[in-house]
Amino acid sequence: MNSTRRSSIAAGALFIIASVTALAAAPLTPALTGIDYLTGVASHPSQLAAVALVYLIAAGTSVGIAIALYPVLKKVSAMLALGSVAFRTIEGVMYTGAVVSLLSVRTLAGQFATAPAADRAPIHVLADSLVSARDHWTLAGVFAYSVGALMYYAMFYRSRLVPRWLSVWGATGILMILVACLLALFNDHPVTGYTLLIVPIAVQEIVLAVWLLVKGFSLSPMGEGGLPDGNGSGGGHSPCACPNSPAW
Repeated sequence: MNSTRRSSIAAGALFIIASVTALAAAPLTPALTGIDYLTGVASHPSQLAAVALVYLIAAGTSVGIAIALYPVLKKVSAMLALGSVAFRTIEGVMYTGAVVSLLSVRTLAGQFATAPAADRAPIHVLADSLVSARDHWTLAGVFAYSVGALMYYAMFYRSRLVPRWLSVWGATGILMILVACLLALFNDHPVTGYTLLIVPIAVQEIVLAVWLLVKGFSLSPMGEGGLPDGNGSGGGHSPCACPNSPAW
C-alpha cells in the first residue's frame, strides 16, 4: 500500500467518523431552550458530558481530514492545500470553544439546581449567554469549514483525483451551507437549524468517504500542475515522472 492509498483510506475513515459523530451528537444534546432547561441538564449531567466528548471528536476529525488530504493535494496546489489545513484547524478551534461553553452550562446547571429561588434568575441569564456563545462559536466553525472545504473541492475538480460529479456536488453543498451561515448570522439563529441547506453536503461527504475507502484517488493524467500518471484508481503504482516530485 503506497502513501497515496494510505492518504485516501485515512481521509475516508475520518470523513466517516466526522459524519457519525455529527449524527450522534444531535439526538444526544438535551434541549437548551425554555424556562426550565437548566433543571433538565442538572438532572442528567453525564448526558452533556457525553455530548461534549462527541463534539471534541468531531473537532479533531475536522483537522485530521485536511491533514490526511494534504500530502496528495499539495501536488496540485501547495498554497490551497495548506490553506485547507489552516481553515479546518480554525474550525476545530471554534468547535472546541463551543464545547467549553457547553460544559460551562453544565456547571451553571448544577449551581442553578441548588441555589435559592431568588438567586436563580442571574444564573439562568448567564447560562443563556453561554448557550448563545456556543451557537456563535459553532457558526464561526462552519464558516471556517466552508472555506477550507471549498479549497480542497476546487483541487479535486482541477486534478480529477475523484470524479468531477463528486467535486461539483461537494462545492454546491458547501455553497448551500454558506447560505445557511449567512442566514444564521443575520437572523441570529443557530446554523444547525437550517437542515435542508446542510443535508446535501452531509450526504456528499458520506459518499465521498465510501469512494475514498473503496476506490481511492484516481491518478490519471491531469496535465501541467496535476499529479503523476497512474494505473487506474486507488493506488497508482507507477512512479512519478515529475522531476520535482518524489515517487509515490
